[in-house]
Amino acid sequence: MSRQTLHIHGVTRSFPAQGKGAPTLALRPTDLTVAPGEFVAILGPSGCGKSTLLRIVAGLDTPSGGTLALDATPIRGPGAERGMVFQSYTLFPWLTVAENIAYGLRERGLPRAEQRAIVARFIARTGLAGFEDHWPKQLSGGMQQRCALARALANDPEILLLDEPFGALDHQTRELMQELLLEIWQADRKTVLFVTHDIDEAIFLASRVLVMSARPGGIKSEVVVPLPYPREWTVKTTVEFAALKARLMGDIREEVRKSIG
Repeated sequence: MSRQTLHIHGVTRSFPAQGKGAPTLALRPTDLTVAPGEFVAILGPSGCGKSTLLRIVAGLDTPSGGTLALDATPIRGPGAERGMVFQSYTLFPWLTVAENIAYGLRERGLPRAEQRAIVARFIARTGLAGFEDHWPKQLSGGMQQRCALARALANDPEILLLDEPFGALDHQTRELMQELLLEIWQADRKTVLFVTHDIDEAIFLASRVLVMSARPGGIKSEVVVPLPYPREWTVKTTVEFAALKARLMGDIREEVRKSIG
């Protein structure tokens, strides 16, 4: 179980000017604290800095200002305590399913027997049994994302960072992947930061939903999701779910109008 608290204080990100134009401020000073084991979803209009913030937490981008830390340890680059799953399919095409899942374990120098045991466990948890020796090009989109999720989880990160991981999937596959992720989170209670455009997805998965403002992005509002865990898909048909969706939709529509105005 995750034990460290994520602290984000005054984090900003601006990008250099193109030609003679002014620099682009993508992220205004942002503060956020994520407790161990929380599942936090981030919503907002396109271009509001959701993915930028996530990449900064992952150590894949550098903030222009502010600080990030896990407990008292500053975040200044990628680390094994953070695992990332992207929207695009990012499996290594020259590695099999099992080899992709084992990639981080090999990099850490774990003994072969331990690698095999961990890979077998996550293949079973993500429903990939029988596909261990398949190449990524032989898998459906949903199976590729299951493999990417297994690869991230196999390293046992403190925090799981997901950047619209189900955005390219068809509706039915997307819902099944949401249920799989929720099942794994309910069992492991890792800290999760999940970027999405889908309001239903955010409510179904998260214990807290953040709405970001139009660029320059910042946290406009947050909604605690009072729906109890474990959650089944039928929760999406409840009055409580509909009320949360209406509230979040109002916040986001206001920001979308600003972004296209």
